[in-house]
Amino acid sequence: MQLSSRFARCHITRANHPLQDDQLHTFVPSIYADTAHNSRSDKYSHIPTIVVLDALRKEGFEPFMACQARVRDESKLGFAKHMLRLRHVSQIDSENNEEGTNEIILLNSHDGSSSYQMLAGCFRFVCQNGMVCGDTFQDVRVQHRGNVVDNVIEGAYEVLKNFDRVSESRAVMAAITLSEDEQLAFAKASLPIRFSESEEKPKAEYVLRPRRSADKAKDLWTTFNVVQENLVKGGIPRITRKGKLSKTRKINGIDGNVRLNKALWTLAEAMTELKQQEA
Repeated sequence: MQLSSRFARCHITRANHPLQDDQLHTFVPSIYADTAHNSRSDKYSHIPTIVVLDALRKEGFEPFMACQARVRDESKLGFAKHMLRLRHVSQIDSENNEEGTNEIILLNSHDGSSSYQMLAGCFRFVCQNGMVCGDTFQDVRVQHRGNVVDNVIEGAYEVLKNFDRVSESRAVMAAITLSEDEQLAFAKASLPIRFSESEEKPKAEYVLRPRRSADKAKDLWTTFNVVQENLVKGGIPRITRKGKLSKTRKINGIDGNVRLNKALWTLAEAMTELKQQEA
């Protein structure tokens, strides 16, 4: 199965098998840019992302999701920011595993909007939704200079080493049961992460509504997943200042998605620490 779509702000494709070059050409053509954008200086060391990806493939990392941001400046069309979600051969699990699998998130651009960045993430099969782990797991950044390919590969392995801690955090969250008041408090705390002060916010109760019966559990991990899915995918009812019913929008931008996911993970870990102190 492959899920593909063209959002207002980015092109995205995800499959339950490694993405092939023809799919990447279609959805993330900027990874094949053979030169950098003309705004880059002579100090900029241009290495096409596909060169880095091919090197990562030889190390056992395969892309399962790819997306590319849209740009307002047409001159940057073939150099836009893009994101790949990779799984190492040691992390590839069965799609029937509802708990999901760990992924390495690779960000880059060839227009100066991003260095090479690698973050820890995980993908939950039951909701086809990807998460980004919080600031407790060290991000790796590689500037566009020097030995980029080797540095990115080294960084990928650094992120891979964190996966035991990611899995441990997931297990701890799953073992923590929340009261209804605690679930509501978590949902309320998530709203300022997603919505600005000037925006109409949905009720926290709506953010807690599960989209499937399997997500009615009261543990912290499930609560986090429900809130994350609702805030990312949108469609939550809210009342405008004029008293009209509207629904929240889906988050399509790469930067907005990463920021929200990292902040929610950090919030979940803060709740974990609080509950552990109570025990």
